Amino acid sequence: MTRCGTIVLAGRPNAGKSSLLNALVGEHLAIVSPKPQSTRLPVVGLLTRDDTQYIFTDSPGLLEPEYQLHVAMRAAALRAIDDAEVIAYLHPLAEHPAPALTQVAKLDRAPRAPIVTVYTKSDLAPSTNLYQPPQPPATSSVVVSAVTREGLDALLATLRPHLPEGPFHYDPEEMATQPTRFFAAEFIREAAFELLHEELPYSVAVEIDEFREAAEPLYIRAVVYVERASQKGIVIGDGGRTIKALGQAARVKIEALLDAHVFLELHVKVLPKWRRRDASLKRLGYAR
Repeated sequence: MTRCGTIVLAGRPNAGKSSLLNALVGEHLAIVSPKPQSTRLPVVGLLTRDDTQYIFTDSPGLLEPEYQLHVAMRAAALRAIDDAEVIAYLHPLAEHPAPALTQVAKLDRAPRAPIVTVYTKSDLAPSTNLYQPPQPPATSSVVVSAVTREGLDALLATLRPHLPEGPFHYDPEEMATQPTRFFAAEFIREAAFELLHEELPYSVAVEIDEFREAAEPLYIRAVVYVERASQKGIVIGDGGRTIKALGQAARVKIEALLDAHVFLELHVKVLPKWRRRDASLKRLGYAR
C-alpha cells in the first residue's frame, strides 16, 4: 500500500528549512540566504521514493511580526502547521535543546499532527556531543545536514510511518506543485538577497508581468518593486549596472530550473510602503 502526505518544515527564521527542502527534493526550489525571513510564501517540494510520496512545505519562519507583511507570513506559517499531516520542527543542532514548538509558535494548544524534531546544520555544530537521542516515549528526533546530506535517509524513515496510506497526489516525476512563474519571481528575489545590502532586500517584491513559455528563448518580463524612490536608484545602480547584475544572476537560476534559455526583462517601480499596506500585500499574493 502506498503512503502520501504533507510534511510542513516549521521553525524559527534561519533554522535551515529552505536548505533542507532543496536537499530533500534534489532541486533548488526555495530561496536560500544567510539573511533571515527570506521565505515569504510556502514553497512545496515533492519527493517520491518507492511506495511513498512526501509533500514537503517550506513555510515562513515563526517570527514576531513587526509590520503587515510579517503578520501575513506568520499567518501562512500557522496555516501550514494546521494543514500538515506531519510537522518537521527544525532547530539548529548548535542551539540544542529545542524549545517546544507550541512555545516558539505561540500556540494555544499542541498541533493535531505528530511532531518530529529535526536538528539542522549538524555540519556547523561544535564537535562536542551536544545531542543525545531521546529515549521512548519522547518525541522522535533526527539530526541532519543539508550540506553533507547526513541524516536525510533517517529523516525520511522517521517521517514515513506518520503519513497516511493512500494513492499519490502527484505524478512521481514532479518535484514542485507551484507554477514556474512563481519560481521565476522567487529567484529574482533570491538574487536581490544576494546582491543588495543591509535591509534593502526586505523592501523588494517581484511581480511577473509576462511569461511566454512558447517563445525561444523563453520570455519573462518582471517588475521589481521597492518602497521608496531612493531605493529604486540603488536597485538600478550606476548606469543600470546593479539591475543588470541582478537580472543575470536570476536568469542563471531560472534556466537551471527550467533547463531552457531565458530572456529576462526587469523593470523597477516604487510601490510606497507595500510591506505595511494590506491592499498591496493582497495584490502581490502575500495576503488573503
